[in-house]
Amino acid sequence: MAELTYRAAVSRAIAQEMTRDDSVVLIGEDVGAAGGVFKATVGLFDEFGPRRVRDTPISEQAIIGAAMGAAMTGLRPIAEIMFADFYAVCWDIVANQIAKTRYMTDGQVSIPLVIRSGNGGGLRFGAQHSQSIENWAMAIPGLKVVAPSTPEDVIGLMAAAVRDPDPVIFCEHKGLYASKGEVRDGEIVDTLGTAKVLREGRDATIVALAAMVPKALGAAEQLAAEGIEATVIDVRSLVPLDTNTILAEVAKTGRLFTVEENPRLCGWGAEISSIVAEEGFDTLDGPIVRITTPHIPLPSADALEDLAIPSVDRIAATVRQALQA
Repeated sequence: MAELTYRAAVSRAIAQEMTRDDSVVLIGEDVGAAGGVFKATVGLFDEFGPRRVRDTPISEQAIIGAAMGAAMTGLRPIAEIMFADFYAVCWDIVANQIAKTRYMTDGQVSIPLVIRSGNGGGLRFGAQHSQSIENWAMAIPGLKVVAPSTPEDVIGLMAAAVRDPDPVIFCEHKGLYASKGEVRDGEIVDTLGTAKVLREGRDATIVALAAMVPKALGAAEQLAAEGIEATVIDVRSLVPLDTNTILAEVAKTGRLFTVEENPRLCGWGAEISSIVAEEGFDTLDGPIVRITTPHIPLPSADALEDLAIPSVDRIAATVRQALQA
């Protein structure tokens, strides 16, 4: 057991899979000798060399186009898009080509490809470098979407993503790179489509993702001091989605709260709310409540960005107010 940062876990995860399978390669801007703009690929170039860790031009279309071609011809590429916002530059390749090729070839061509990127806000990078793009990806049939919140989950879910026959969008939250957590020794392999219950309570179920998970846990601690016990679920994987765990935990508490960094309109929490309303309506004791970022571009100003993104205090206050209504 060792304590690792989230960013060090990314490097360890990639190294684990590259050591296990010679077909795994890493490509992206400055992922080689520089170790990545967020220092999440440090050491990989020295360990695996320039044939398997390749720096690219500043062109998201070139990165993703090359990764798709490599995946079609037998490699298992891990491609880095530096900021998740830049998916917009290569979205045609992701949404119209990568996501659809296996279906349109009747399974004759698969795309075992992981696209990883620095996702999310909270670091004052402004509206064009702070977006949470999980909603973009989960709306496209053929893509799997993963967003880990802890270093150990980074390793386990990366392994599952690399070994999966389908393309996986792997969202690494920029605000979590410096966070630390205990990580088991040896190979770690997780399963896509599995949520984790991190805390159990009787009064409310709070469902969160990525950087919202530690905030949800903080809010649950705050509420516990007032006698309100909340279950906290880390969704981890949006596609596939572990609806069984969510429905089971909501049935125990009768209340559902989703905490989303994404803009409110068409957020992933809306999909979960819809599923619970359709399949678990009889278990609910009150309205489903979504705690989200407003439908706005994220501000650069620290006070405004902090106001926009759900905080521990806002989560706790929203749960408290809803339960007392």
